[in-house]
Amino acid sequence: MRKPIIALVGRPNVGKSTLFNRLVGERKAVISEVPGTTRDRIEGDSDWNGIEFTVIDTGGIEVYEPKGSRDPDAFSEGSAEFVPQIRSQALLAVEEADIIVLVTDIQQGITAADEDVAAILQKTDKPVLVAANKADELQHVDEAYEFYALGLGDVFAVSAIHGIGTGDLLDRIVELIPEAPEFNAEEDEHLKIAIVGRPNVGKSSLLNKLLGTERAIVSDYAGTTRDALDTDIVWNGETITLIDTAGIRRRGKIIPGIEKFSVIRALNAIRRCDVALLLLDATDGVTAQDAHIAGMIVEEMKSVIIIVNKWDLVEKDNDTMNDYLESIRESLNFISYAPILFISALTGQRIHQVLETAMMVYDERMRRIPTSELNRIVGEAIQRHAPATNDPRGLKVYYVTQVRTDPPTFLFHVNDAKLVHFTYERYLENQIRAQYPIVGTPIRLSFRTRQREPK
Repeated sequence: MRKPIIALVGRPNVGKSTLFNRLVGERKAVISEVPGTTRDRIEGDSDWNGIEFTVIDTGGIEVYEPKGSRDPDAFSEGSAEFVPQIRSQALLAVEEADIIVLVTDIQQGITAADEDVAAILQKTDKPVLVAANKADELQHVDEAYEFYALGLGDVFAVSAIHGIGTGDLLDRIVELIPEAPEFNAEEDEHLKIAIVGRPNVGKSSLLNKLLGTERAIVSDYAGTTRDALDTDIVWNGETITLIDTAGIRRRGKIIPGIEKFSVIRALNAIRRCDVALLLLDATDGVTAQDAHIAGMIVEEMKSVIIIVNKWDLVEKDNDTMNDYLESIRESLNFISYAPILFISALTGQRIHQVLETAMMVYDERMRRIPTSELNRIVGEAIQRHAPATNDPRGLKVYYVTQVRTDPPTFLFHVNDAKLVHFTYERYLENQIRAQYPIVGTPIRLSFRTRQREPK
């Protein structure tokens, strides 16, 4: 059973992201003084008095069109054109929420935009609270009462930056959660897929195609998605979390501030996923930055699928796909175990293969090889090619066991771990993969020095 959902909504630049970070206890949403920074919904878990719930931060609801109502220059770069979509995202969050918190600016008082947003929220039968934010000084608290004129629920004077009043707000939130469902953490053990790649390779388009709905904002403007977005779906009876991320630029091209934090969150998305979908742009080929991102995935020991997007834009002949495969294998030879799919997120070409392959790779990530099989494989490998060493003792492998999955990790008990050369380690890995490919997943080999027990 899912956790109750609390949606934070309101016009731009009233402090929703700051309040979100306060409620979830971490700096998860991108914060900026520039209106329009938060474009998509961001979700985070929180708990209060033993009650767990999910908080959704949204882009600002802008009731008016940008022209005539707000100077486009007042928005962050490229944000003004997204105002209708930001509003759509916020309204979608309202549909999913159990409780809605309208965030306003107590220092500005009620604005026409607040009234219009309130008019939208009055049409819902869900509980609505008002968080009059930026009550940073004592004299601001009394000014919160005017927000009762919006005709919504209880009003709370809060300062998201300083934490003032947030406890009272949370008390009321948990009171409004009817028979809050228990959340079993074990139920959260399911496949998590991160969609990663350079800016503008089609990550959000792929997410939306997989969901069959406009869950993330899609645009040809590079850098549209700034935050990592989590969406749970059920596929063939299995729960899967899809994580859309901001594009990862080359380090020298990352702009300090909002974009820098977005890249950090993309890296965090890689860390918490099981399988990463590395999107490439078929019209660009494999770039140095694609290889750099692949390296990040390897460093985190995550499974990976290479997705060649925009395949519909490539002129083809009988050799095109084979030539492309050879080019990818050569450029990304350090993830030779990764399956490669050629798709078009725009047309839906081969989209059905993405989740099928991800689930297969996830199963491989959880694969366990019997100890007897491992020792047979390794024993035969050593007979075919004994380890070369200048040490007169020679490397001796006593036995090997698999000590964990996620990813598969194998512990070799040897006479001296220092005698294991990295080339021989690679040889042993290849011999294991020859019979158990463990598709799409890195494997870890660990060597422990052990004295043979006397007979």
